[in-house]
This record gives sequence, C-alpha cells and structure tokens, in this order.
Amino acid sequence: MSKVLIIGASALQLPAILKAKEMGHFVAVADYNPDAIGIPYADQYFNASTIDVEAICKVAQEFRPDGIMTLATDMPMRSIAAATTQLGLPGISVETALKSTDKWEMIKAFVAHGVEAPRYVFLADEKDLQTHRSEISYPCIMKPTDNAGSRGVILVNNPSELDDAYCYSRSQSRSGRVIVEEYMRGKEVSVEVIVYQGVPHVLAVTDKLTTGAPYFVEMGHSQPSQLPETDLVQIRDLASRAVLAVGINNGPAHVEIMLTDKGPKMVELGARMGGDCITTHLVPLSTGIDMVKATIDIALGKEPDLRQTIHKASVVRFVAAKEGIIQSIEGEEEVLRQPNIKHLQLFKHIGDESTEIHNSLDRVACVIAQAATVSEAIEACKQGSEKLKIVIENKAE
Repeated sequence: MSKVLIIGASALQLPAILKAKEMGHFVAVADYNPDAIGIPYADQYFNASTIDVEAICKVAQEFRPDGIMTLATDMPMRSIAAATTQLGLPGISVETALKSTDKWEMIKAFVAHGVEAPRYVFLADEKDLQTHRSEISYPCIMKPTDNAGSRGVILVNNPSELDDAYCYSRSQSRSGRVIVEEYMRGKEVSVEVIVYQGVPHVLAVTDKLTTGAPYFVEMGHSQPSQLPETDLVQIRDLASRAVLAVGINNGPAHVEIMLTDKGPKMVELGARMGGDCITTHLVPLSTGIDMVKATIDIALGKEPDLRQTIHKASVVRFVAAKEGIIQSIEGEEEVLRQPNIKHLQLFKHIGDESTEIHNSLDRVACVIAQAATVSEAIEACKQGSEKLKIVIENKAE
C-alpha cells in the first residue's frame, strides 16, 4: 500500500483525501487546524502549518510517504517542494516552487523565456513606490506578489488612486511586496495542464466570469471555452511554454491568460490544480479526465491517465448575497432537483456575515451543472441558483 501525504485538510483538500483513499492508499494529512474537516477521512494526522516549510519537512521525514501533494493552494507548494527534494520524491524543485508562488519571480521567468506577459513594475516597499511612481502607466493592476484568490488585487485608474491602492495590496501581501502590471483588456481564460516527463498536456481551457473592476473576483467558469479555435491554439501554446518557463516538469498547473487584441498574454500560474471547483468538478464533467487522480499518480511516480472519455459542457456559478448577517438558507434540496444540476456547495452558513465581494472568500455558495452545451449548463446554474433562498438581516438594524 502506497503512502500519500496531503498538505492541508480543509474542505478544499477533501476531494484529494477521498480520492487517495478510494485509490487504496494510506493517507496522512498535515494541517495547523486540529478540527479541519478532512482529518477524520485520513488515516493519520500531523499538526503542522501547510506553509511552515520546516514543519512540513519534519512531517515528511517522520511519515516517509511515497508521494506528497496538495490540491489547489499556492503557498504550500514551497513546503512540498522542500520535502520532496529532501526525500528524493517526484515533484517540482524549490526554485520552481518560488517562481510559481512569487509573482515577481514568475514574471521575470516569463520575460527570460520569451513568454508573452504584461509590462510590470516591482515595489518592494514604500520607498520603491516613490522611486518608481513616474514609471507607472494608467490604468494598471496592483496585486501582492504572494497571495491568491483575488486577495489584494485592485484596478488603479489614475495617480490619485495609487497610494490607497498600494496600502490595500500591501495589506494582503505576506512579504509586503507588490507588483504593478499593465491593465490588459480582453477575454480572460484559465487553462488546466498536466505536465508529465517534461511534456505539457492541456486538459481544458475555461472561460471565466468575474466581478470586473476594481477587484476582479471570479464568479463563474465554463468548459469548454467558446473562443474560436484559432485563439485556443495560441492559448494552449502559451500555457505550455509558460509552465516550462518556470520549470514545471512533472505535475499539474493552473494557468491564467488574457486574450488581448495583440494575442494572448500571461496573467499568472500556479504549480497546482485549479480551485473554484474547476479541477474537482468541471474537468471530469466536461472531459471525463480525473485530474485529482492524475496528480496523485504523478506524485507517486506513476504515469497518469489523461484520455478524454466525455465531450460535454460544465459550468460553475458562484452566489453572492446582500450585506448583513445570514438568518436562514433554504431551497438546497430544490436546487439539486433541477435538471442538469450536479453539485451545490455552501461557503457561508447561518450566523455568518455576508459582505460585498472583494475576494473569493466573500462568495456565499456555488452551483455546478453539466449539459450538452455551455449555454444549457449556464441556464441550469441560473435556474438552480434562483431556488436558493438566503435571508439576510441588515447589521444596522
């Protein structure tokens, strides 16, 4: 029986824990939270922060796994890379983990390898902000170099907004460093990739729906992309070159690309599977490819099965609610009875606060559908979401 160490035991990691168990592996999880939802489903638990590199390496030395993985979180990749390097297990290098989790190192790698990317200015501190202020063109996007889930990402329209935007982005940066990038207009997509023995395999291109300016929080995804094939050929090529530019030779990658009027350009990537239910639900529903299983297999040094067996459409739509305290949530069973609806997940519950959407943690729920066409799946999500009744009490009352 192979031993798999999964870094993280939150709801995000639960599909990986369950899949590894289904595959017959002995599964250990590491998480700082002893009450994490995934712990009861694993065979062994280690109390360690997923982003504490030294602690995760100690866990790996004690558990001696045959493979180490995480599902859809960026920063734990640094811990995993250090641990797999120490134990001689399959995985990305420490250098690649840095390039995949630090947006400044990432964009430098893109530029060095001729990968199309936006113009950028790096700000290490407030002194840099003053030094490089004149180099910044507007509108632009400011974001932390080391966070995810749209946290700290903001559109800056003109110089008068720069200082406030800098404070907002810096507040969401672990290192205090931020990057200012050219504001790219166009159609944004994400690309799910599995790299095996140095060869990138594009599994799906996903159309993305966001809140738009100023925070650009993702509110929906759909597969397959409805872009023309001529654009998709360029997007697949760019995604493949980008993952190799940061050094991903074995494992998954989630790549975000903007299709501009000058062709596709990179937004960013992660050396991990996509979140937002893209990997766990949309890819298998639209292609039949089990990307979670493929990632576990690669972590164990096995060849993944990447054969497409389904040709359908899949869509996820996220649900927002009015601001206030959630008093009740009804209609869950009715949502799941709607045609083509495959999944409903609540992120907030009774007593939680519903806020304006500034990042992915502010969303209340999601609905997932599978249908013959993207338009049918989108309509199914719309009909399903309308059955979910969320009662909010205004905080001011």
